Amino acid sequence: MHVHAHPDDESSKGAASTAKYVAEGVDVHVVTCTGGERGSVLNPKMDRPEVWENITEIRREEMHRARDILGIRQDWLGFVDSGWPEGDPKPPLPEGCFALVPLEESAERLVRLIREFRPHVVTTYDERGGYPHPDHIRCHEVTVAAYAAAGDPTMYPDAGEPWQPMKLYYHHGWSWAKTNALHEAMLAHGLESPYTERLEKWEREPDWDDRITTRVPCGDYFGVRDQALLAHATQIDPDGMWFAIPREIQQRTWPTEDYELVESTVESERPEDDLFAGIPTPAP
Repeated sequence: MHVHAHPDDESSKGAASTAKYVAEGVDVHVVTCTGGERGSVLNPKMDRPEVWENITEIRREEMHRARDILGIRQDWLGFVDSGWPEGDPKPPLPEGCFALVPLEESAERLVRLIREFRPHVVTTYDERGGYPHPDHIRCHEVTVAAYAAAGDPTMYPDAGEPWQPMKLYYHHGWSWAKTNALHEAMLAHGLESPYTERLEKWEREPDWDDRITTRVPCGDYFGVRDQALLAHATQIDPDGMWFAIPREIQQRTWPTEDYELVESTVESERPEDDLFAGIPTPAP
């Protein structure tokens, strides 16, 4: 079970490893905490009045297309996008948005889905949210709380039969090592790197990158990932940064998606190359 903040996050974070596991017969479930109603239209070709007027329905349809491409099950947690507050000082978050819902309320909804789906592995964002969007940070908090509560019969007793997942991971999308490796590969091929300015400004945190415990080989599924990304047409510009690195260079240079194991009820040797490392294989 992957828990994400908005539609499109499931395609931009871990989609290739998702596609790999689906191809191997794993039942993968994505929980989308909000409808992405307050998200920007990041694709200039979709920045049209009729799109803005129907953004809620369009983003839902995009999610359904990406779901079908990835071959996953998907549920909406049912909360409203908090938006990205801009200004100095930043304005207050809108009343009733996901980031302001009491944690026990949002965690209970996720506990219900965990107990219904009964996943062995749960993934979400780190405590920084991957980036500091209020919904991403709240998604982290909700997932950590629900992971801890789902197996406890005293917690949310009306939310289904208790079920304890075996492992909890944080997704690590863009470490310095990965970004720099792709940058160097582009230059080695005589191509312009889209990461030059970003790397110049990067304040390295080696301890943060060292938190990665698990690298899942999934380069063969980068094409599925890209198709799922393109399904989110309001969010993904096919001529933009997501596709600035040729897929072949990505596959040769960094053919994994990377995670941090933070909770586990089973033993596994680190570094791992599989989110299911240490989990007994069910009998046929």
